[in-house]
Amino acid sequence: MTQLNIGDSRVIESREVSDGLAIRRRREAPDGRRFTTYERIEKPNLAVIKKSGNRELFDRMKLSSAVNQSVGKFFKSEEDVDEIVSAVEDALYALGESDVTSKQIGDQVLDELASRNEVAYVRFASVYFDFTTLDEFEDILAQRRQKKTAAREAV
Repeated sequence: MTQLNIGDSRVIESREVSDGLAIRRRREAPDGRRFTTYERIEKPNLAVIKKSGNRELFDRMKLSSAVNQSVGKFFKSEEDVDEIVSAVEDALYALGESDVTSKQIGDQVLDELASRNEVAYVRFASVYFDFTTLDEFEDILAQRRQKKTAAREAV
């Protein structure tokens, strides 16, 4: 596979994605091949504290891959998954901390999925909570139903 020189390409289309926090550019190389680039605002490094206590830098691509792998088929496009990842990332930065736990990340993903697709929420929850019994699965469904009922009654 040959690499493209972005500098030699021309922009065919540009549009904002992720609530205006990124720009998607459709480009064409001199040889006619087309590709997409994304421009995002660079943010300070965010460290993730794993269950083991190890620390690693937050990796947007790793989160995107995990979400896409576990629930990507429940969404229409990669952009839908990218919106979820962007919302999670924004929520993590909004905490104002330089370190976040992997649990905080998982909880944010669940919050995003709960508002977008209930089946994706349950599927991600089953992996996130590592269900081993049907009772655990039923418990998370019951919790989800209670939250929905409470939300409806609050309105």
